[in-house]
Amino acid sequence: MTENARLYEKISSAIDREYAVELLQGAVARASVTGNEVNFVDYLHECMTALKLSPNTADFLPGRPNIWGKRQGSSNGPNLLFVGHTDTVHVRGWEERWAGTERENPFGGTVVDGEMWGRGTGDLKAGICASLAAVDLLDKANINLKGDLSFAFIGDEESGEPETGVSAGIKDYTARTLAGEIEKPDFAIYVEPTRLAVYPAQMGFFIAEIKITGKSAYFGVPEQGIDALKASHKALSAIWNHSEEISQRASHPLVGRAFALVTEIASGGYIAVPGDCFLSLIRKLLPGENLDEAVKELEASVLEGLKGENVQTEFTYPAGRDHQYGGSPTEIDADLPEVSALAKALRDASPGHGPKRGQIEGAPYWSEAPFLINQIGCPAVYCAPGDITNCHTLEERVNVDEYVAGIIAFACFIASYCGTTNA
Repeated sequence: MTENARLYEKISSAIDREYAVELLQGAVARASVTGNEVNFVDYLHECMTALKLSPNTADFLPGRPNIWGKRQGSSNGPNLLFVGHTDTVHVRGWEERWAGTERENPFGGTVVDGEMWGRGTGDLKAGICASLAAVDLLDKANINLKGDLSFAFIGDEESGEPETGVSAGIKDYTARTLAGEIEKPDFAIYVEPTRLAVYPAQMGFFIAEIKITGKSAYFGVPEQGIDALKASHKALSAIWNHSEEISQRASHPLVGRAFALVTEIASGGYIAVPGDCFLSLIRKLLPGENLDEAVKELEASVLEGLKGENVQTEFTYPAGRDHQYGGSPTEIDADLPEVSALAKALRDASPGHGPKRGQIEGAPYWSEAPFLINQIGCPAVYCAPGDITNCHTLEERVNVDEYVAGIIAFACFIASYCGTTNA
């Protein structure tokens, strides 16, 4: 038996499934819709204290704390960070959707047919709890680490609630790291749901809101107005043509092709020439694309499409994250030893259980890895149990076997990456 096989056997045989499930159910029970992160942070403080992670908290905005902690290794090994957001999206409509069933309570964490249901199960409390349960598992297996093991759980990642969702939590964490208050990690796993695949690359994005202003007029004398809705058809054609152009320009092996997707259009009035029209779109960027240049290209395309129209055009960008216009695309080398080791740990922990586990893929979403990769210079991947396609919906859930496999895989990777003194 190889050393890795012996380590896996020692760790996997010590798993406490009941503890793991109760840990996640406790997390789901602490409602933490964006703005109310403190409710979950209080729970994490209890858990991290019990695990001897020496937790610290500080508000990134009044009444909205981050929490971070660390298990010091026995020698000068690398510092591995697990990071994730504490906030979830809202639960509006959940109780109505599941009224009279065991799923009715969005914070109940009920297990049905091997899946735990509730807001935040997948996005991303399963990831947070898998990382913490991995520490407990290493302790139960009596494995001591050479390197350091760090955790940072931050708020304000999700959007959707008024005046929130601008990554205020990780901006504060990044600033504290750059100031030396928090030790810089050497490698990070951001526990966004991946179904236990490994994502070393992610898309970037910006949201553009476009207001086209003409002149309203009574319907009986339309010649006295300037029809903004009619002009917007040319803008829409220009956007769709631009989307086709950028889609054909390049394809990324993990992230796919870029596009611009129109998500909303609003115009019109009561029996009158529409004097203004509002469009909203989201632009997907590939790793290597520049946000500033992408914005310039989009604006130029729209204005060219409206050439000759007697309208005014205003562009706004409401979703700035690590960049004033949106979120940057990121990519690290998929062949890094850390990435390969994590992928192997995932495959070993769940042999024959689904094609996703341990595969190298690209994130079909944007999250906060750019703050780690670009601002503090720490390579980072996304990896955790959970399926992003049911998150933010009224069917959010996580497979319990997948969650437990994630705990074992995280524990094995921690031991491999940080090194051990007695494995």
